[in-house]
Amino acid sequence: MKNLTSPDDRSLSAIVLAAGLSRRMGGRNKLLLPLSGAPLVVRSVATLVAVPFAEVVVVTGYEAAKVEAALASLPVRFARNPHYAVGQMTSVRTGLEALAKPTKAVMVCLADQPLLTSQDIAAIAAAFFDRPGCSVLVPTFDGMRGNPIVLARESVDEILARGANFGCKHFVSQNADLVTTAPMATHHVLVDLDRPEDYAALTDSTTAQCRP
Repeated sequence: MKNLTSPDDRSLSAIVLAAGLSRRMGGRNKLLLPLSGAPLVVRSVATLVAVPFAEVVVVTGYEAAKVEAALASLPVRFARNPHYAVGQMTSVRTGLEALAKPTKAVMVCLADQPLLTSQDIAAIAAAFFDRPGCSVLVPTFDGMRGNPIVLARESVDEILARGANFGCKHFVSQNADLVTTAPMATHHVLVDLDRPEDYAALTDSTTAQCRP
């Protein structure tokens, strides 16, 4: 596994998709729900900034001011997506376009994956730099694809060049030969938080772990 503190590896940037409407959460913004003493979005982004990325850009939209206020103490930049209601693809493009530093690759992260650890993120980054020459790396667990994914710079450039209606999912589906997978040690890459029952199950689990 590569040493992620080396200058070469710092050319990896991250964008965090934190603009969605949380439609399936029953009217609550899932990113602001408390989890282990902090809003979910803070937990997710703090996990990322513990890894030496060149920069972390958080894409906001729905309740942008509240999300940005929650993250104010963390070393990130914000990019507001005025078209967030259209769908996730617009947030991906907003984040990619907002990157300011030269980068060899970009990790595209979801803000609602509460089980991911900094060790998971570092393992995905290391797997990308050890990949067999492909442009996209997708983490897997038990054969199922998860998130976050990593895009090489050339893939980012092509996605941006293809226009507003072309996103990561289009690129991955149309370029299967450029995609490599990386098996992960845990199921963390598969878990996101969408519905009230997901949140209830997660908080129940967290409470049980904290009991003496």
